[in-house]
Amino acid sequence: MNVKQITEVTRRNISDSLVLNKVNWSGRFEEQQFLARLYDLSAMPSTDQRYSSASEDIWKHRAMNSDWSNDWVFYDSRFNLINAPDEEFIRFLCEMVHPVVQSQTDEVERIRVLINEHLVKDGWELREQLTISGRPVFAAARVVEVNAHTAEAAKVVTQSIDAEYVSRQVTRMQSALGSEPDVAIGTAKEFVETICKTILRERGLTLEPNEKMPRLVKQVAASLDLIPREIGGHSKATETVKRLLSNLGTVSDGLAELRNLHGTGHGKDASTVGLELRHARLAVGAATTLAVFLWECHTVESRE
Repeated sequence: MNVKQITEVTRRNISDSLVLNKVNWSGRFEEQQFLARLYDLSAMPSTDQRYSSASEDIWKHRAMNSDWSNDWVFYDSRFNLINAPDEEFIRFLCEMVHPVVQSQTDEVERIRVLINEHLVKDGWELREQLTISGRPVFAAARVVEVNAHTAEAAKVVTQSIDAEYVSRQVTRMQSALGSEPDVAIGTAKEFVETICKTILRERGLTLEPNEKMPRLVKQVAASLDLIPREIGGHSKATETVKRLLSNLGTVSDGLAELRNLHGTGHGKDASTVGLELRHARLAVGAATTLAVFLWECHTVESRE
């Protein structure tokens, strides 16, 4: 993570939000115990001349007297969270929602939402990375957005099908854009396959076992009335629409090839270099556009 992509404005807003929402950032620990998980407090100076280390004066002014403000840690020059490198600031935020620190899952989610509300404005969010004893451990991930219209259209498809499996595909596909291009590419291909197979099943058409995706798309396209009846069979618009539709097979071929070369689902040589996020965005955008178009054609005909 590059230094200072997270602005001072965002950091101050996060601090203010935690105070306003009465978040106990140290969780089950005293504040000096929490900070000791991140810093060597015994080597840091005290701001109170009566004590020799940060550990002692934090204990005195927070555990014993509580005469420092609740957001003191963000503005204490020893920790410098308002101006620290992004990596240090994020490490502090992730520790706040660590399962060892916060004992209640609903409180973890509440804190994460509060943080992400501001963090996302700088292009970052706290996202589950792994689990410990069934509890999530979070790390910072770059937020990469798909075209808003395309993403919304994909969600509408999942609601129409009302299948949890398809909904998970869309969620996984979009989430993976932030950090795992291979997962995004592999899931994009699976999403198109799922939509094609669902259309064929709902139309009562025979589905060949282990059918390759390009063939699936062609089979679906052949079963649908892709050209609006109002356009007519010989107009200039008809030729334009047909030319656009002829690229459907090209999109499906490309997704299949990308998935085989750089997506999930096949073992790779250990030296394989994966594609970048821009390539994953291309795959997800193309897959979603194709799947949504086919589904809309299918549902329009079904209503007629």
